[in-house]
Amino acid sequence: QVQLVESGGGLVQPGGSLRLSCAASGRTFSTYHMGWFRQVPGKEREFVAFIGTTGIIKYYVDFVKGRFTISRDNTKNTVHLQMNNLNPEDTAVYYCAARSRWSASDYYEKVQYDYWGQGTQVTVSS
Repeated sequence: QVQLVESGGGLVQPGGSLRLSCAASGRTFSTYHMGWFRQVPGKEREFVAFIGTTGIIKYYVDFVKGRFTISRDNTKNTVHLQMNNLNPEDTAVYYCAARSRWSASDYYEKVQYDYWGQGTQVTVSS
């Protein structure tokens, strides 16, 4: 069992930065692959970034490549999403998620994730 709590969201101007954090409980955190997803009203929750158990393997959706960085610290049971050069289209509720099964192909599928946090709101506006 992994419990996830996101934090770090807020209001930021276009071009600004935010660093989201996800605190995980459980002794088995280091065995879980982690992902960040986001969702806006009326749309499906969409994949943003993935990081494997060791932090070596990372995947990003195309529209955040070069702007967002996912990282984790297994000694502190945390995963982060550094978001730079934010634009209004990044406005969404961001969710942290955990999965036990490794995949090199379905990392973007939300159904593959076992646990979800409550979400943190990110609003990008001038």
